[in-house]
Amino acid sequence: MKYIITGSLGNISLPVTKDLIAAGHQVTVISSDPNKQQAITDLGATPAIVPVQDRDQLRSTFAGHDVAYLMIPSIFSLDDYAAFQLEVADNYIDALTSAGINKVVLLSSIGAHLRKGAGPIDALGYLEEKLAALPGLQVKILRPSYFFNNLYSLIGMIKHAGIAGNNFGNTDEKLVLVDTDDIARVASERLLTPFTEAQTITYISSDERHPHEIAAVLGTAIGKPDLKWITFSDEDAYNGMLQAGLNESFAGMYRDMGHALRTGALQEDYWRSNHAPQGQLKLERFAERFAAAYNAQ
Repeated sequence: MKYIITGSLGNISLPVTKDLIAAGHQVTVISSDPNKQQAITDLGATPAIVPVQDRDQLRSTFAGHDVAYLMIPSIFSLDDYAAFQLEVADNYIDALTSAGINKVVLLSSIGAHLRKGAGPIDALGYLEEKLAALPGLQVKILRPSYFFNNLYSLIGMIKHAGIAGNNFGNTDEKLVLVDTDDIARVASERLLTPFTEAQTITYISSDERHPHEIAAVLGTAIGKPDLKWITFSDEDAYNGMLQAGLNESFAGMYRDMGHALRTGALQEDYWRSNHAPQGQLKLERFAERFAAAYNAQ
């Protein structure tokens, strides 16, 4: 089989690429970074240095492939990330149609069922809908939960303010967490197994913990066992992200995502579907990584 992989050599795309090559398949990896070309070649894959905004280049790159793994990259320097996401989603649809690819694994997100009101997740819901409308397409949708790696953003707050927090966490609802290695394992499995249905949706999670518990476990790991989780207002969270260096586009989108978490809307379909964590990484093990990163800064 000939696979097209988006996401360059990121935390998920890299292990997925390795798994597909190990299984004997031909893999083309799309990256916008020319410096990744040799690393992709060294893996045994074919590099395609293509900006995902370039519709014509995407068309020619997708041509001749059997299966596509799609994800929309995060580029934090963009002034209007939402517009970029929608442009990339439309370009993917165009490239799939032009190439005649009818088998897709999409890296979406928990909260994509909302379609609107979940910040950076909204465009993933848009892409889910666009894929569902393509005749003859078989798509496996992956909806991972809140990345453990997002918790690294708390380091600066803990060091400078002595607290952890966000604009969610003041209800009884636990935060559903996931490790990128656990996502990659599921993605590889879905790519390597037969496509037999028009659409499947798989939630991916590694742990479920309340934000107050997250603060306590991370605090203990860094020698601050009394670390507290504070729930901010949407406005304070937004302004704090601006002060931390995020631009208005990203700060606004992450504020909206946090708001959807606080209201319970973001994770409602996960809970309704009675999913349970299947991933290997748990909060206590992640706390060891967190402590190492914390002490290195």
